[in-house]
Amino acid sequence: MSDPMHDRGEHYLTTPKAEPFLERLIFNNRALILVAFLILTVFLGYNAVRIQPDASFERMIPLEHPYIQNMLENREDLANLGNFVRIAVESEEGDIFNAEYMETLKQITDEVFYLNGVDRSGLKSLWTPNVRWVEVTEQGFQGGTVIPEDYDGSEKSLEQLRQNVLRSNEVGRLVSDNFQSAIIYAPLYENNPETGEALDYAAFSSQLEQQIRDKYEAQNPDIDIHIVGFAKKVGDLIEGIGSIAWFAGITIVLTTLLLFWYSRCIAGTLVPIITSIIAVFWQLGALRLLGYGLDPYSVLVPFLVFAIGISHGVQIVNAMAVEAAKGFDATTSARLAFRSLYIPGMLALISDAVGFLTLIFIDIDVIRDLAVAAGLGVAFVIITNLVLHVLIMSYIGISKGGVRHVQNHGEKQDRKWHLMSRLSSPAVAPVSLLIAAIGLSVGLYLKQDLKVGDLDQGAPELRADSRYNQDNAFIIDNYSTSADVLVVMVETPEEQCTQYSVLRAMDRLQWELQNTPGVQSSASLADVSKMVTKALNEGNWKWYEISRNQTIINASIRDAPSGLINTNCDLTPVLVFLEDHKAETLRTVVERVEQFADVNSNEDHTFLLAAGNAGIEAATNEVISNAKDIMLMLVYSVVSILCFLTFRSIRAVACIVIPLGLTSVLCEAIMTVSGIGIKVATLPVIALGVGIGVDYGIYIYTKLEKYLLEGMSLQDAYYETLRSTGKAVVFTGVTLGIGVVTWIFSPIKFQADMGLLLFFMFLWNMVGAIWLLPALARFLLRPETMLARARAAKSK
Repeated sequence: MSDPMHDRGEHYLTTPKAEPFLERLIFNNRALILVAFLILTVFLGYNAVRIQPDASFERMIPLEHPYIQNMLENREDLANLGNFVRIAVESEEGDIFNAEYMETLKQITDEVFYLNGVDRSGLKSLWTPNVRWVEVTEQGFQGGTVIPEDYDGSEKSLEQLRQNVLRSNEVGRLVSDNFQSAIIYAPLYENNPETGEALDYAAFSSQLEQQIRDKYEAQNPDIDIHIVGFAKKVGDLIEGIGSIAWFAGITIVLTTLLLFWYSRCIAGTLVPIITSIIAVFWQLGALRLLGYGLDPYSVLVPFLVFAIGISHGVQIVNAMAVEAAKGFDATTSARLAFRSLYIPGMLALISDAVGFLTLIFIDIDVIRDLAVAAGLGVAFVIITNLVLHVLIMSYIGISKGGVRHVQNHGEKQDRKWHLMSRLSSPAVAPVSLLIAAIGLSVGLYLKQDLKVGDLDQGAPELRADSRYNQDNAFIIDNYSTSADVLVVMVETPEEQCTQYSVLRAMDRLQWELQNTPGVQSSASLADVSKMVTKALNEGNWKWYEISRNQTIINASIRDAPSGLINTNCDLTPVLVFLEDHKAETLRTVVERVEQFADVNSNEDHTFLLAAGNAGIEAATNEVISNAKDIMLMLVYSVVSILCFLTFRSIRAVACIVIPLGLTSVLCEAIMTVSGIGIKVATLPVIALGVGIGVDYGIYIYTKLEKYLLEGMSLQDAYYETLRSTGKAVVFTGVTLGIGVVTWIFSPIKFQADMGLLLFFMFLWNMVGAIWLLPALARFLLRPETMLARARAAKSK
């Protein structure tokens, strides 16, 4: 005996007009497509497991920014002021002037000298010959290396060492103010000059830990070692990435449990998980084939790809369960689910992908890499979710337990859906819009104080109590030259950098900067000239000035440090040591320098910004500040255009996009309140939140429009929408939120920040689709007009 529901389904599916071409293409070639997917999965999976961590100094900075262009053009003359490590060796018992400490410092200096990636010509330590002392006596200038030539560790030679240190001008720089520690300064090559290979930050950081910190702290319990610098920070980030595997496991377990609770079907639980993981493997394999690695920022993208796959997979499972509950077999249920979801699903996923790809317009390579990685991942989710997932389920189907759960659960939830459908009623909708308007006003008020850049000292990518930030705090507290250095480059014609007018202009700039909030100290060739001129005049402070006599100037800078003058004498830097690299500090100092440069640059000398880690941060902040609003405009424009092309209604676009806008404003308000600035790590979250958040609105509106075009009233149509897809949308928002909220416990601070922000955006975008969209529909949609247009179009 034939099943009437089965027969009806077969007839429905074999009606040529009812079968989209794409559906016929996929379901008529199921076995062939699955075999092709299996081969592709093996190939890309093999490449995925071979992908390597990738971190590059230059990829984390805006290479096209004028500041960075200036720095790169003069890199050889700036002693790698952008990429270096500083290793502070602390004596816990007494000062550094004892034989045991000095021997340990010598051994560590030798170890650092031979580390791969160190620019040995620029290495500085009390034990290197480029650290010297100079003094003026009755017989003229005297000087030499800080370590006495006859140093033997005796009390006499140690006392001589103490005198040399005091005369070397290195107190506060290489030697701490309290004489309890000394620094080894090691500039780094971005690429090995012999092999051309990029510096392996993970390996370099590991060498610093094992060959320096662990080894010498174990040898001498009275020694503590503190290490700071870009390479160490990136190394610690890469090490922290190892914990991401735990979060991946936790996310998969939680998602699996929630999916089973939702579907009560093993296939409906495991197939979305498996296809989402396959999408991640395809993404990683494709990235490796395209020559990409995983840097500390894009390593989180696979999480998002998995989350996106699950969110759309839930819609497939829900739709199939609803069709199976009507009596259709597995293949028919899969085809009906595909037919109802492939247009909204593709629209949502294309919106996700385009939203991510707008990040390509930001001139920072790590953000562009993240955009490519996310865009690829979403493109693969379109295939794995709308094709692979559906085809597998067409063979397996929803279990009887899953079907019973849908039938029983649907009956039990009717009262709840009736209650929630009142959100679209004439009485409740105005209240919802009023609440939304209040929330928007509060958000706009709070986000006024949102900063671009870092808001904390040290490395904000790491926890405040991390070893790196503790080391950074030690150096700030014990040295007068901080780790945050802004370098102003002064360009002159060749052999003219020591002219009086040049040194005088540099001196005026230093005076202005030393009276600027956030500046700790400064150093330049002008300081050397003034110091030596004073020394030549019996140390009289009245002579602590730049002489107008060029012969005296030439004599005063004859032995100037190499980092303060280049060989052609056409570039000399002004080093500005800052209290921190907070956004406000950088903005204040950079504005002061730019104002000075505009007034004082001329044909004899030009002041250029900027090198040093603080200069790079300033350039990065400027790029992000300029890109943020443009990126948001692009994201919303693309999403709006795609929605308009699909629904052919500006009113529909408003219903979907307005809740997203409210979420973006509230997210920025939360960032302000939580002390999170907009920077490389957090800027992508805004685009990601919009791209993923639009999915909820698209699924809700698609169903709502369908029922309105069947002639239902708005409230009845919304009730049916909630019955058919509301549970899936709510479940998706909660599941995604729970999946990322575990990131809050990550040792990597920017991952914790991203977890908090994405948790809010996932949940609130879901709330906006369920709560605010129907309220907007009450005032914006005209069901009668929509129905009339649909009938007119059908009659044609």
